[in-house]
Amino acid sequence: MPFMKHPQAIVETSHIGEGTRVWAFVHVLPGAVIGKDCNLCDHVFIENQVTVGDRVTIKSGVQLWDGVHVEDDVFIGPNVTFTNDPFPRSKQHLGAYPETWVRRGASIGANATILPGITIGAGAMVGAGSVVTRSVPSHAVVVGNPARIQRYVTSAPDGGAPARVPGAERPSAIAVDGVALIDVPLIEDLRGNLVAREVGKGLPFAPARCFLVFDVKSREVRGEHAHRQCDQLLVCVRGSVMAVCDDGHERQEFLLEDPTMGLLIPAMVWGTQYRYTPDAMLLVFASRGYEPEDYIRDHDQFLIERKQYEARRAAISSSRP
Repeated sequence: MPFMKHPQAIVETSHIGEGTRVWAFVHVLPGAVIGKDCNLCDHVFIENQVTVGDRVTIKSGVQLWDGVHVEDDVFIGPNVTFTNDPFPRSKQHLGAYPETWVRRGASIGANATILPGITIGAGAMVGAGSVVTRSVPSHAVVVGNPARIQRYVTSAPDGGAPARVPGAERPSAIAVDGVALIDVPLIEDLRGNLVAREVGKGLPFAPARCFLVFDVKSREVRGEHAHRQCDQLLVCVRGSVMAVCDDGHERQEFLLEDPTMGLLIPAMVWGTQYRYTPDAMLLVFASRGYEPEDYIRDHDQFLIERKQYEARRAAISSSRP
């Protein structure tokens, strides 16, 4: 037998990977697919339309219902509750169940409740006891009822231990490819203060579009995308905003709270903004007009295209004399 099965476990599926350990009073139905090197602790129940990746830990008291999909390297804490019917009634069954995804490397703390049809993003962390009512972005840390983003972890997308980042501190070095903080002087006057940006003087490109983001509820998240060709400069002209930049290898968080400081997010860098103060006003300069096809809104797709972008850039560099 390629996996370990406790005598008091019931394993009806034939799709279970080598090295997986199935402990007492676990029940896995015939249609489930379980990967390699998983650890299914006591009193876990897994239904038919469920997939579990490799190296997944599922602690005691967890039920994975039809429609739940767990990717590689996920941790699911004790008594986490998944749901698969947004409006359940006794003896009434759905023809098809909403799909809930827990992406690669995510962790869900004990006693959290996950509503149906949402996605827990890669590397995300759900705090113990949280009630998750909406999808969680990749590498976000969410807590509470309903769960809200508190911060982002800074581990690389392909693994590594998450680390805390003092978000209110200005970084001494920028690790994300192409990202820059561009300062301009504050001109103080008895009549009021002034901040100016000109192309080549605080504005690294000629803007084709600019827009202002304001009246954002502090619990809302904006951004969560990358551009294929468009560069952006973010300036918080009032209040403060947290901004996260991710180049597929490094991730870094910036506190924008000073109108003299602009955050340059170049094309092919994933950007997210969150934790707006009630009075926050974020001014965004864009190097291109609005082009829907320029957006990459899925983080996994971004990682694929980012690798292709880096390969093209390396090929161009190697062809130069």
